Amino acid sequence: MISLFRKIKIHPLFWMILGIGGITGLFKEIIMVFVIVLIHELGHAFMAHRLGWRIRQISLLPFGGMAEMDEYGNRPVKEEILVTISGPLQHIWLMGLSYLLVTMPVWSAGDHRMFLFHNMTILLFNCLPIMPLDGGKLIFSLKTLFLPFQKSYQFSFTLSFMVLLGLTYGSLFLLPFHLNLISIIIFLWIHLYLEWKQRHYHFLRFLLERKRIQVKRPIKYIRVLPSTTVSEAMKRVYREKSVVFLYTLDSLEVGVQEERLLRAFFETNNKHLPLHKIA
Repeated sequence: MISLFRKIKIHPLFWMILGIGGITGLFKEIIMVFVIVLIHELGHAFMAHRLGWRIRQISLLPFGGMAEMDEYGNRPVKEEILVTISGPLQHIWLMGLSYLLVTMPVWSAGDHRMFLFHNMTILLFNCLPIMPLDGGKLIFSLKTLFLPFQKSYQFSFTLSFMVLLGLTYGSLFLLPFHLNLISIIIFLWIHLYLEWKQRHYHFLRFLLERKRIQVKRPIKYIRVLPSTTVSEAMKRVYREKSVVFLYTLDSLEVGVQEERLLRAFFETNNKHLPLHKIA
């Protein structure tokens, strides 16, 4: 736990918001939100630590938090699901604790209602299927069980865009003067834009980690044309399966393992060669 606490980074704007809260009389409410977000992110980080993941840092931002990992999609899906849901699960015992504390003099009924409200708000908000929220990450993890990594990413991004567009429309027409909601939506648009800009980087890191860490996976056979390039074939790689690409050339059926194509992609810079020319 000490090593996890050392990875916590607090955004400078948070201290400004805390100061404003003190001036406006919202200090207790801001501290509540800070504690809830911190425990939520520590839930992600603790599970990741238990599973041996590489944790970069735990960022506490003015509008929430983020546990950042140095993992790029090659961990088992069940591990990623466990890490993803470990944040939202913290809200259950936090709300239970509030029900216990409300029977004591230190925790008033008003504190209890406020604490439950913020817990439910953060929990439901994080379950929205928008990247990089937990709901978006969970959808992406589940899609990688059935689709290639890149297609799963494209699906998750498209869904995130549509849901966020609907949320933006609703906030502008139903709650046009809700400053906190507008700020959070702007924050999500910025992160979604950054996710889209870095999509090629994430995909390359996925392939590079896959090349670096060789593990035994179930084999999936995919039939392609002989003219399919190495780069095109890589877009059809599955997260939890080792792919063998099959093509027919001169009445002979040829199979090329993905490990061979990964070497061609990274080591010999033959990413644009068709499969039938790969030695």
